[in-house]
Amino acid sequence: MEKIVGVKFRKPGKIYFFDQGDIEIKVGDKVIVETPLGQELATVKIANRQIDELKAKDPLKKVIKIADEKDLKHQEDNVEKEKEAFETCKKKIKEHNLEMNLVEARYLFDNSKLIFYFTAEGRIDFRDLVKDLAAIYRTRIELRQIGIRDQIKRLGGNGICGRELCCCSFLNEFDTVSIKMAKEQNLSLNTSKITGNCDRLMCCLKYEQNVYEDKMKNLPHPGAIVKTEDGEGTVETVEVLRELLRVKFKDEEGNNFYKKYNASDVKIIKDNKRDLDNNEQVDPEKLKELEKIEKMDQYDKKNASNDDEI
Repeated sequence: MEKIVGVKFRKPGKIYFFDQGDIEIKVGDKVIVETPLGQELATVKIANRQIDELKAKDPLKKVIKIADEKDLKHQEDNVEKEKEAFETCKKKIKEHNLEMNLVEARYLFDNSKLIFYFTAEGRIDFRDLVKDLAAIYRTRIELRQIGIRDQIKRLGGNGICGRELCCCSFLNEFDTVSIKMAKEQNLSLNTSKITGNCDRLMCCLKYEQNVYEDKMKNLPHPGAIVKTEDGEGTVETVEVLRELLRVKFKDEEGNNFYKKYNASDVKIIKDNKRDLDNNEQVDPEKLKELEKIEKMDQYDKKNASNDDEI
């Protein structure tokens, strides 16, 4: 058995495991670890776990040491140097007339590499920029293109719910979010209501999607013909979580009228499996805008570098 620790390099980030060795470590400690990029300072989130060495897929890198005052001061100095490097890079981007938005500059703890994170709508030829930066800082330079979601994750903020953004507090990975989810959750297809601070579809659309999908296996869709205690009618809308149906009938004069029923009180005669959209007449321009946002998100996932700390 070997002792391992789980560490984070950023507040909203993944937990990575390292071999604790014989070092006594507790949760909250700052430690220096060796990563594929170089030495990094990390915060311990899990300590003194034990695993069977035979079950470990790959040998874990060891924790180098617990960070001391000198290490913490060095990290503070790096933060100050990052601010200066950020401003310098912005000027160089302008000089080279590159269509990219600089998000962050970051030194590895051992100063072996300086990484610049940026967003852009397409691929950028930044070779000349890298040469200029390398000549200034005399260290390895890396430019990483990230998605707009990763940019907001770094900047922080609050969502329309009033709470800190999920990506800045607990969300470690971004799941695929689609317009179909908004439809199935009976949400208005309004850009301002279902997009977040990043101008992409809100991550929280994913949270309840499995519940909606499970419930809809046993519920009629809008347009379904159902038998009720008042006769046959057509399902107009479905409140999935409450399992309530709004059913449309016609009176003797041919006028429409509506009643609500519990799904358990009706019998499905015919169901055409239409999308859940509240029978809403969606503005084609709004739908086109949402589809564009969805495609941009797919582009980010496909083309931006993986925003991985190590």
